[in-house]
Amino acid sequence: MTMRRPAEPGMSVSEIETPALIVDLAALETNIAMLARRVAGNPNGVTLTPHAKAHKCVEIAKLQMAAGASRMCCQNVAEAEAMVDGGIPGVLVSNEIASRAKADRLAALVRRAKIAVCVDHPAQVDVLAAAAQAQGVTLDILIEIDVGMGRCGVAPGEDAVTLARAIAARPGLRFSGLQAYHGAAQHLRKPAERAAAIEHAANLARDTAALLRDAGLPCETIAGAGTGTYENELASGIYTELQCGSYAFMDADYGRNETATPFANALFVLASVISAAAPDRAVCDAGLKAMSLESGLPVVSGADGVTYIKATDEHGQLSLTADAKVKLGDRIRLIPGHCDPTVNLHDWLVAVRGGEVEAVWATARGW
Repeated sequence: MTMRRPAEPGMSVSEIETPALIVDLAALETNIAMLARRVAGNPNGVTLTPHAKAHKCVEIAKLQMAAGASRMCCQNVAEAEAMVDGGIPGVLVSNEIASRAKADRLAALVRRAKIAVCVDHPAQVDVLAAAAQAQGVTLDILIEIDVGMGRCGVAPGEDAVTLARAIAARPGLRFSGLQAYHGAAQHLRKPAERAAAIEHAANLARDTAALLRDAGLPCETIAGAGTGTYENELASGIYTELQCGSYAFMDADYGRNETATPFANALFVLASVISAAAPDRAVCDAGLKAMSLESGLPVVSGADGVTYIKATDEHGQLSLTADAKVKLGDRIRLIPGHCDPTVNLHDWLVAVRGGEVEAVWATARGW
């Protein structure tokens, strides 16, 4: 982490050193409250477990917990450590752990928080059980089933039952349910495509949960869902926990889905125009080292006639129409293509309200 902060509370936005990652607090707070109300109003007792990988920030996690989240979701042990160190009382690591060193670190957190983690192989069960027993703690275990991602996950059905029996037989572990996340469905552009993908995922989770119950293995948790499909998981009647993450910030790729999202863009890369050598082009100081481009180029916010067309290491090339009003030294706000990996490129989030810096938050950049 660089100790040099790009801003300090009380500064104007115009004083922030660029490129910097800024958070519009009004939009962030509205997004958090909106999803919290929607989930709280469901009739089936479904809870919200926001995904910290989107923001990697304890202060934002605390806002989500205060709004009613049941626990935080993390994707690696370092994120979980940062959340627990910051006072978050419950974490689900929605990913697999294969090394004893990381299992030991995770088990150590159980002394300060309630910890759960996913598995999809008996060898992971062995590693986690050894770590839990060595430290005299109990880890909650979810079995990840492959519901369409083709990434992690044991096959739904009997394979999951076999793995659940292995978990239930190991001291230090407690089988608590299924992880049935379909991440690829989040950015299917058409609503009907997303609905069909989640219906398939829900059916696989439902059938697997029934087999587990028949085997005497209660399946108290079925977790999954994301910002693009949470309404579908809510409607399924099978999911008990929603793991939405991007809703807090949003990004340009979610904006490409056909259905308008109810959430506002709250995350921006603040950049400065450092070159304006020709009337039809300009260059800003935010390139590949300031944001992730695997989900497409950023969108310029609030600057008519300005389009971000190319990124190199430290430069962002801007195309200008004849009526674009851009001059050297101007600040522009860029909506990144994908919020999660963009956050991971920055040590600090600059929280702004109106034209003033209200706070500067550290990110939990970890491995």
